[in-house]
Order: sequence, then structure tokens, then C-alpha cells
Amino acid sequence: MAISSFVDGVKKALGQGPETVAPAAATPPPSASDFVDTAPSWAELQKMLEDKQQQLGWRPENPETGPANSGSLKRTFGSDAPPRVKLYRDSAAWCPYCQKVWLQLEEKQIPYTIEKINMRCYGDKPQEYTAKVPSGLLPAMELDGELIIESADVMAALEYAFPDKPLMPAKGTPAHARATALMKLERRLFGAWLQWLCYPRNNENNKKGFLSTMGAVEKELGADPSGPFFMGAKVTLVDCVFAPFLERIVASIAYYKGMYVRGEGRFPNLEAWFEGMEKRSSYLGSRSDFYTHCHDLPPQLGGCCQIPEGEPVSAAVDGEDGRSWHLPLPPLHATSLPEPYSPGEQPERDRLQAAAKLIGNHEAVTRFAARGCGEMGTRAFTAELSDPYAKPGMQHLGSVDAGLRLVAHALLAGAGGLPSVDGQVHLQTAADSSGHHSSADGPATLLAAAYMRDRVGVPRDLPLPAARQFRAHLNWLIDSLS
Repeated sequence: MAISSFVDGVKKALGQGPETVAPAAATPPPSASDFVDTAPSWAELQKMLEDKQQQLGWRPENPETGPANSGSLKRTFGSDAPPRVKLYRDSAAWCPYCQKVWLQLEEKQIPYTIEKINMRCYGDKPQEYTAKVPSGLLPAMELDGELIIESADVMAALEYAFPDKPLMPAKGTPAHARATALMKLERRLFGAWLQWLCYPRNNENNKKGFLSTMGAVEKELGADPSGPFFMGAKVTLVDCVFAPFLERIVASIAYYKGMYVRGEGRFPNLEAWFEGMEKRSSYLGSRSDFYTHCHDLPPQLGGCCQIPEGEPVSAAVDGEDGRSWHLPLPPLHATSLPEPYSPGEQPERDRLQAAAKLIGNHEAVTRFAARGCGEMGTRAFTAELSDPYAKPGMQHLGSVDAGLRLVAHALLAGAGGLPSVDGQVHLQTAADSSGHHSSADGPATLLAAAYMRDRVGVPRDLPLPAARQFRAHLNWLIDSLS
């Protein structure tokens, strides 16, 4: 994993040593100029946002009844009855076992509430949770007040308690026997994937074992011509079980091994399966992206082994190739590389979605980003992009706020519509100021923007198309300051 520390030039500009600044995934420029705060206020940006929403005919969906989303703590699907289900899932949407249950609830449209609990690699678990679940494992569920743990038991209980819209064929039928065999194949695939991903010895043999198992998955996906799902034309519990790990497989094998499982036509039935899944709001609401997965997997798995073939892919995924996280962004589609995404993109709407999230949460986002020019936490966790006890640089909040308002303005107006020279935006420096506007601390703003950029998580913060716009516009600010 390419995690680089900030270069000394920026730290010295803030009077900080290496130990006080948190790491980022991509190294920022070595220096930055102070700049003049000419950005619109948050109130002005809110008005611009509303005008743009009206112009495009786009509004955020209802979190209880609209498409699946990671931010909702209650899903009713239009029912007035109190939800019988309370799901305990991970705060950052990193846990594949939580995702299985999440998909099942969405597909069956079972009303539920959510309580988010940290994974241990992300932060401490609340005592209230460990008192109920001493192991701290996720997911857990309360069904009519009864606590159930282990994802397989949770899913079985949901199928039994909510027989409407079943996701498993009836017991005793050939279809049920096939579904059960496919569940075993998923565990076999999981083992073959981990063997290649995490163990450097016998790389070629591990690769062969993985490809052989992927071949079996590909064959099963093509067994029912009505497709594209494992059991034919309809999504079943088998798809809910396979989805989290197939999603992580295509990300990690590209990043660490340099092989595209998806996007180059190596497994055409798998390509069709992903396209089918990505037409479903249940899946899109929980779908992560390559960057998030490839940085959340190592702490969960105890490390991943990269070979040289993976380095060009990891550079692109991490935004270190000078292109993939910079404007103009490469197109996003079903065969785009390094990351395919069959719904594609709507750049203007994606920017609007990112702007709405930033403007609506600007106080919390500013304090979070200011950790980049603050102090690292006194306790470390194994997730390198996680530091729940970091302290924001409070003395720099005004400058960080100014930078984020510039980013929000660029998302709404389009960076191309702001002052630029040869396609590169140049912010007015404090030295050039006539004194009518306040000066902002360039080095602090740069550090905060880089910290924020590297911690935009999918789907926790935004869906993939909006997240890549936000990352790229934060890079626009970084490039402008340097």
C-alpha cells in the first residue's frame, strides 16, 4: 500500500515536526502560498446549491423510502409499522459480512433501524455493544428484541421471520440444493482469494488456484441462460452472499496483483453479473470503490501482498499517476480501468451531489479536514487512514474553511468556470491582495485538503461518481495552492 508522509517543506511552513501530521495516500506538493479568501459564504453556496438543484431537477432522495444509502439509520420502505429489526453494522461500511445482511434487508424490503459500531481496526467499540456482544463481532441483529449474531444465523433468521419475497428456494427442491452448493463455492472462492492475496510464497500456484476457482464461479454464472444472476433472472440470497467478496476481489486482485478480473472480458458471465447487480439500488447503496477497499482490507486481513505487476494499478487507484484523481476525470463506464462501473457517470449531477454533502455538513467536514494540520491521535489503530483521536488544528479552522468553500464553489460552478491560466487555476496570493479580503494560510489549507481527499470513503461519504469528483476538486485546490 502506497501511504506517503507529508514532505518536510509543508511541515516546516506550519512549524510542525514529522510526528504531528497524519499521513496521506498521495504526497502533496512541497510548498504552498497563502491566498486570499474570496470564496462565497456557506449561505451563498447554499443558495447556489438550491438554484442548481432546481435547474437540474435533482434533490436528495428520502433516506427512509428512497434508494438504499449508507447514511440512513432507519429504512421503512413506506411502512407505518415500527421496524422489528435493528441491525448493528460497521460505521465505515467496510465489513463484508454486514454488507451481506444489508443487501438481504434491502432486497426483501424489511423495515429496519441501524446502529453503527466501529470495527476494531477503525476505533474502539462502545461498552454498550460489547456488553451485549462480548466478542464485539459484527454484524449482530435484534429481531423482536432477540439478539442474533453471526451473519449466517442472522440471514437464516430473516428468511424465516419474513417469508414474503423469499430469497432462498424451498427446502427439498433441486433449486435449494443448488443454492446450498453455491454457498459452499463462495467459501471456496474466499479461501482461494486470500491464499493468493495475502501469502507471498508459491505465488504462481496460488494464482492458479484462484483462477481455477474463479473459472468454477464463471461456469455457475452461465449455467442458467435466463441469467445474469447465480440462480437465473432473479436475485437470491446467493447473490447477496457472493457480492461483498466478488466486489473486494476485483478491487484487490487488480491493485495488488495487476490482474483485471473485471473490465477486460476475462470472465464474461461475471461482467454480466456485475452489470445486473449495478442496476439494483440495493447493491449500489452498499457498493464501495477500489480505493476504499484496497485500504480497508489490509487491517482486516492482516496485510496484503503486492507484486510488481500491481504497482501501476495501485498508482492509478491511489491517484498517484497524475491523472486519475485530477480534472478532467477519465470517463467512468462498464469497462473503464482501473475501475469499471456500469451505471457510468453524470458529471454535473455528481458534482452537485458532492457539493450538497459538503455544504450540508460543512462544520463537521471542516473540523475533520483540519486534522491534517493538527496532531495525530495518541492511540494508533491498524487502519492507516483512520485516526479517531486526532486533534484538528483549531488555529487553522478559518483557512481550512476558506479552502473548502472554494472547493464547494468549484463543484457548483465547475472548476473551468473559475479564473484560470492555461487550464490551471491560480488563486490570488496574499501578497497580491489589495487588503479587501482576509488572508488564508496556504500550507495549512493544503494539508487539510490532502487529508480530506485521502479519507473520502465509498459508500460511507458518497457514491463512487460523486466521491471521485470530490477527490478531484480537492486536488484542484491543492494544485492551485502550489
